[in-house]
This record gives sequence, structure tokens and C-alpha cells, in this order.
Amino acid sequence: MSTPEAYEVREAHAHDDRDACFAVRREVFVVEQNVPAEIEYDSYDETAVHVLAVRADGVPLGTGRLLHGEDALGKTGGDASVGSLGRLAVSKAARGLGVGAALVRGIEDAARERGLTAVDLHAQTHALGFYERLGYVAYGPEFPDAGIPHRAMRRVL
Repeated sequence: MSTPEAYEVREAHAHDDRDACFAVRREVFVVEQNVPAEIEYDSYDETAVHVLAVRADGVPLGTGRLLHGEDALGKTGGDASVGSLGRLAVSKAARGLGVGAALVRGIEDAARERGLTAVDLHAQTHALGFYERLGYVAYGPEFPDAGIPHRAMRRVL
């Protein structure tokens, strides 16, 4: 495990913060995992809560987003009390520093602030153990998303 560096996790309200979120997603999903850019960015980006992990010197380390309300219904089985965590990405240089877990907790905090009682996500199957360690439970069959195997998971808050 790498030596931890100082970083903070915050909701991305400023334009620069949102740009940083999109840059990390591009690095991880589009460049590393070959997800087509046209499916990586979507209309949900306008209304989602974006969370950013940023190093003390301003370098973005990771991001994730929370869909809630109507935007989440199609991903949560129609349950308006459940949010949908997605687009969790940590830059290669920041992996092993606890950034991913901190982002998940930040997204869960944002869900609680909005009155949600649980969070669903679609995990790449290689990441199931990571989410299980954070209290998520897999349900349903494996399915492809952007050509990558996934499983649905949920954590009650």
C-alpha cells in the first residue's frame, strides 16, 4: 500500500471541480477501460451529485456520482428512497490510498443528506470484494455494461 497523501472528499459544485470529475472519469473509463466516451457521459451528469477526491495541491484523485429522485428510479427498481452510486473512478496514481472507500462514504453521506435510506450500485465484477468490505450486498445475475461484467449491489444506510 502506498503512503497516504493528504486529500479531501467534497461535493463538486464549482465548474472546475466538475471538470476535474470528468477528467478522472475519462482517464479511468475511456482511456484505461476503453468505454466509448459517448456512453460514459450522459444526461444524468446534469442533475447528479458529483463527489470529488482532491489532493491538497489541487490534483484530482477520484470521483463518483449519486443519482437520486426520478433519475435513480430506473436503476433502483423504482424505489424513490434508494439512490444510485455510479461512475466511481480513482486515478491510477491514487489507487491503494483509500480514496475509493472515502468516495463511497462521501456519496453515502450525500444520500443521507437527501433523505435516502439505501444506495444501489452496479459493480464491475472484479470490484465486488471492495464493495462487500464497505457493506454492500450483491443481488441478481451478472450482466454486461459497456462490455464489462457487472452485478447489482445495495447497502442500507
